[in-house]
Amino acid sequence: MSESRRSVTQPTSVEGIGIHTGSAAKVTFRPAEVDHGVAFRRTDIEGSPTIRARTSSVHNAERRTCLGNGDATVETVEHVLAAVAALEIDDILIDMEGPELPIADGSADAFVKALTAAVPTEVGGTPTYHRIRTPFVVRKGGATYSVTPSEQTRLTVTIEWDHPLIGRQSGCFDITPHEFESQLAQARTFGFEREAEALRSQGLARGATESNAIVLSDQGIIGNALIWPDEFVRHKTVDLLGDLALLGGRFKGEITAFRPSHEGNLALARSIERSSLSQGQSALGIQEILGAMPHRYPMLFVDRILEIETGKRIVGIKNVTINEPFFQGHFPEHPIMPGVLVVEAMAQVGGMLLMGAFDNPEDKVVYFMSIDKVKFRKPVIPGDQIRFELEMLHFRGRNCRMHGVGYVDGQPVAEAEMMARVVDK
Repeated sequence: MSESRRSVTQPTSVEGIGIHTGSAAKVTFRPAEVDHGVAFRRTDIEGSPTIRARTSSVHNAERRTCLGNGDATVETVEHVLAAVAALEIDDILIDMEGPELPIADGSADAFVKALTAAVPTEVGGTPTYHRIRTPFVVRKGGATYSVTPSEQTRLTVTIEWDHPLIGRQSGCFDITPHEFESQLAQARTFGFEREAEALRSQGLARGATESNAIVLSDQGIIGNALIWPDEFVRHKTVDLLGDLALLGGRFKGEITAFRPSHEGNLALARSIERSSLSQGQSALGIQEILGAMPHRYPMLFVDRILEIETGKRIVGIKNVTINEPFFQGHFPEHPIMPGVLVVEAMAQVGGMLLMGAFDNPEDKVVYFMSIDKVKFRKPVIPGDQIRFELEMLHFRGRNCRMHGVGYVDGQPVAEAEMMARVVDK
């Protein structure tokens, strides 16, 4: 396992068609600077908009994973992201010509080969890790996921289909570059002949053929053969790994998935974001926070900003310790963080989002005008790390309205709607 961030040394490309759009597609992998992260760039659109490979960019998760930024989208990203994650590539720019990734033969193998040819290399900096602290379960639709702590990445997947070649299949894989390349990368996507017409009427599977997918009739496979008898569950493991790459960092833990889906994988990734101990890359560290915020000890309640989309969304962290001065007087024998201070911490994270929309934030201050719909879900105690996620609901001039939720170990502890105004000092 590399302890340095990794990128690629030289550009490489893969061309083909998109399995759902049927459109011509070309993807080019390019080196990126440290802390760039993984991002797609639509070079065929005016302005070449960039779309980050993060859960916050997910546009659609029906039968494939699609990302979006405004009107710009990229479809079916899971196979390429699985290859990027398996090869432990942290920083890479993925140029796109066309709305969808090329499907190649329906597997991740072409992307593994292209990325290997691009020569992955260490570029310095510290990788971002998402480590599980306590076990938890996620359910979404018919999918169920159990997550437990581990210093390795292990995926155990079980699928069920009423088909003679599938039935119930299970597989357990330790995700390393070698394991992925030899046991998973060649596993192809699959679909059922009886669903083809309905899918095409929905704008899906327009580029699907027997050469880029395993096509199943009611009795068997049409015009192709399996690489492994359990190729189906192996491919679903690839999809799961690709969707987990939307965490924006390396995942360390064990996941047991029953009947996973893209929608379920996304719910899982968001739960991991909110419950894991995130280490590594920050959008803003404490020095940048001090430069923008007027607060100081003991009233500064923001330790780190993990993500920020100016004018849209922000994610920040508050680490709660027994050394907080308010614990001396607030239930000292049973320390609980005062609810008003939880909301204050949430408001400070929101203030960072608002300040980012203005030049010279050091000359501005945020005043909160109202706080509504406040709910406290569970107590916050010493040792907790609160993850605050806030979204801008309305922004005009210097006024805004935001909705925020605070999470500890993936569980909501508080939420509120806030109105605020930026004024000159």
